[in-house]
Amino acid sequence: MYLQTLFIALREIRRNAMRSFLTILGIIIGVSAVIIMSTIGNGATAKVTADIARLGSNMLSIRPGQMRGPGGASAEAKPLEMADVTAIEREVGNLEAVAPTATKGVTVIYGNMNWSTSVIGTTNRYLAVRDWEIAEGRPFSESETRSGKMVCLIGQTVRRELFGGQSPVGEQVRIGRQSCRVAGLLQSKGQSSFGTDQDDIVLIPLQAFQSKISGNRDISRIYLSVNEGASTEQAQEEIRLLLRERRRVGPKESDDFSVFDMKEISDTMTGTTEVLTTLLSAVAAVSLLVGGIGIMNIMLVSVTERTREIGVRLAIGAREREVLLQFLVEAVVLSTLGGITGILFGVSSSFGITNLLRIPYVLDPLMIIIAFIFSTAIGIIFGFFPARKAAHLNPIDALRHE
Repeated sequence: MYLQTLFIALREIRRNAMRSFLTILGIIIGVSAVIIMSTIGNGATAKVTADIARLGSNMLSIRPGQMRGPGGASAEAKPLEMADVTAIEREVGNLEAVAPTATKGVTVIYGNMNWSTSVIGTTNRYLAVRDWEIAEGRPFSESETRSGKMVCLIGQTVRRELFGGQSPVGEQVRIGRQSCRVAGLLQSKGQSSFGTDQDDIVLIPLQAFQSKISGNRDISRIYLSVNEGASTEQAQEEIRLLLRERRRVGPKESDDFSVFDMKEISDTMTGTTEVLTTLLSAVAAVSLLVGGIGIMNIMLVSVTERTREIGVRLAIGAREREVLLQFLVEAVVLSTLGGITGILFGVSSSFGITNLLRIPYVLDPLMIIIAFIFSTAIGIIFGFFPARKAAHLNPIDALRHE
């Protein structure tokens, strides 16, 4: 009986092919929208996580002043010093590397080419903290770091703008008014989640930066990496207490410096993208309800059109539950076809969209299963009322219907 009922349902759907397609279009759009939104959200979350990881593993950063809005540190906060770096290395445990940095925007010149970029004075430990490899050449030597010799490591963006596809290692560039030899080329890190180009950078020894570029001994930021398995929260608190003491911050005064934990930033940004993914998926799921209403509407029309047929079936002995089952199966078949088509369209479309947005393609099988079950449930729920109406028709009144 069930197989025959299914065949009859397919026959009726095929008889009104265009109307059936328009009926399930809402289900197709709803299911595909849910899959696309969840896939894009998962991909965005994965990209944020990967970008944060590329900034450095188990990394903390310290800067003078408190963050005030999207701008930066408080202007009245005194800068950090090398003595602070030495104290942190000596008194804070479980630190793998500590890298002081000072930054300035400078124009770099090679031949008749020039490029404005960020020049950072630091040490080789900066590469370890930021988990940054050298693609070509070498890092600074100990003698270059101690003596403040003008050598530099350049990022891929600077190489492209000044040298094109040519190797920069061993070439002389001019940083401001200072001649500098390129010792190495950094591996590409790409764009960060904050929208900055991490490859638009030039590194030089800190001593050389302070004596020949900035003209002062200020440290603008300190980067630290914590040993694997150690608590970044504990290291963060130890650093905060140490710097409060060194900078003579009173018990009732706020810190005049900021210590950032990249894990906290990663968790915050990941949590935000996950909430947005859930919200977008929920909004997309509303279209499934719209599709269900469309199925109910068309099934009510079908009942009206087939009233005489229903009367004949009831008159020759068909039971109410058989008529109920007939129309309910038609509604479920429509929604199931819509669900399958929506899954195929959603999976293929999300693959193309993630490639276009350059984010990872992270398909969630659970979301596909939920969307399919939900689409089938829509057919049962919204198909029940028209089916019940058909089953409760009076055979005599149905036979009189024109």
